[in-house]
Amino acid sequence: MTGSALAQKKYDTGATDTEIKIGNIMPYSGPASAYGVIGKTEEAYFKKINAEGGIKGRKINFISYDDGYSPPKAVEQARKLVESDEVLLVFNSLGTPSNSAIQKYLNAKKVPQLFVATGATKWNDPKDFPWTMGWQPSYQSEARIYAKFLMKEKPDAKIAIMYQNDDFGKDYLKGLKDGLGAKASMIIAEESYETTEPTIDNHIVKLKATGADVFLNITTPEIRGAGDQEDRRDRMETAAYRLQRLGLGRRRDQAGGLRECTRHSVGRLRQGWRGPAVGQTIPA
Repeated sequence: MTGSALAQKKYDTGATDTEIKIGNIMPYSGPASAYGVIGKTEEAYFKKINAEGGIKGRKINFISYDDGYSPPKAVEQARKLVESDEVLLVFNSLGTPSNSAIQKYLNAKKVPQLFVATGATKWNDPKDFPWTMGWQPSYQSEARIYAKFLMKEKPDAKIAIMYQNDDFGKDYLKGLKDGLGAKASMIIAEESYETTEPTIDNHIVKLKATGADVFLNITTPEIRGAGDQEDRRDRMETAAYRLQRLGLGRRRDQAGGLRECTRHSVGRLRQGWRGPAVGQTIPA
C-alpha cells in the first residue's frame, strides 16, 4: 500500500474535510406548521456556526425538507436525504407520526436519527433501534406532572380530554392515567381526533356537554402565515394562544388548504365552560 493511500482519510458518507451534511424534516406546512419555526431557528444557528469557521474547519450543510406532518411524505423526504443528498445523519426531525414512519428505514440504512423532536416513549429502544436517539422529556412524564398538580390543586376535578389519535396523544393519555392512579375516575370524558379532520367542532360540543371543569388539551396547533402582517400578528397573538391552550379547530377552504376556526370552536367551548384549561404545547 502506498504512502498516499495510508494517509488518505476515511469518513462516513456525508462528511469530508470541508463539509458535514445534516438532514432534517420539519412540518413547514400542514396542521403542525407552527413548529416549522424550529427548523428555521436551527438553520440560523448552523449559519452562525459556519460564519465562525464551522466545526474544525468543516462547514455544516443543513438540508431541511417539509413533510407537512404527513408520514408518507416524511418517508419520501428521508429517502431523499439519505439516497440523494447523502447526509451524515438526520437531526431533530419533528413529529411522532413522521419519525415513527422513518425509524425503521434510517436504522436499516444505519443513518443516525438523532435528537428526535418528539417526547414519545418509543424512542428509548436502543436494542431494536440503536441508530435512534430521543431528546425531549417524555410525554408520559409530563402528563404525570399534570396529574400530580391536579390532584393537589383540584382534587375533585372532573377532567375532559381531547387528544390526537396517535402515539403522541396516547402516550400523554397513558401518562395522565398512570399519574392519577386510583383517582383516574377524575377523567369523565375522552375525545380523540385525527389530524386530517376538517373540523373538530363536534368533539368540542361533546366535551362541553359532559359538565367537566378541567380541560386537558393534547393537540398540535395549526398557525398559517398567510395574509398580511396585521392578520398574521393577530393570528399569532390570539389564535395561537387559544388554539394551544383551549382548542383546535380547522376547516378546509375552497383552495383545499386549512385555515383556523379557533374562535369558532373555542367559542363553543367557552359557552358554559367554567374550568381551567391545560395544554400540551411542545413538539408532537
